[in-house]
Amino acid sequence: MKKIVVLFSGAGSNLAYLLKHLHGKELELAAAMTNNPEAGGIAHARAYSVPVEVIDHREYSDREVFDVELVRRIEAYAPDLTVLAGFMRILSPVFTKRIKAINLHPSLLPRHRGLHAIEKSWEDEHPEGGVTVHWVDEELDAGEPILQYELEKEGFESFEEYDEAILRIEKEALAEGIRSVLGISG
Repeated sequence: MKKIVVLFSGAGSNLAYLLKHLHGKELELAAAMTNNPEAGGIAHARAYSVPVEVIDHREYSDREVFDVELVRRIEAYAPDLTVLAGFMRILSPVFTKRIKAINLHPSLLPRHRGLHAIEKSWEDEHPEGGVTVHWVDEELDAGEPILQYELEKEGFESFEEYDEAILRIEKEALAEGIRSVLGISG
């Protein structure tokens, strides 16, 4: 069975989806790692008895030193793939040159790289928004896309409705991206 490690920083809703729908069925979630000791996703991983590694980035002198420790911990699990699911850290070449990783981003890249992508997508001139699953490389949100799910903005009466819809399709897109990369038929 293929193994993944998931990195997250917040509530862990994407992590929870992967645990519920893929873990123990289509793949093994070998570990969940976070840079935030208060992250809600910690409880999701523990509920499934998945090892949790908390690596507080504030305890490291710089980005590269943090990434050395992150890489060391990921490599200890020997995953087939590392999945960034709401991991709010810009990764250095220390990470990107050693770890095969994909990221979920809430816009149709190359539009709206970085933070606040859903808001920027809602406000732009395009009739559609969406999400992208892409390879992680040295440049923020610039790796080769694996897949994109589009969402027509017409019909949403508020940003809040649009935001909820994006968050819903994110989970499905991430699962499909993982399946695609690992050659798992879902």
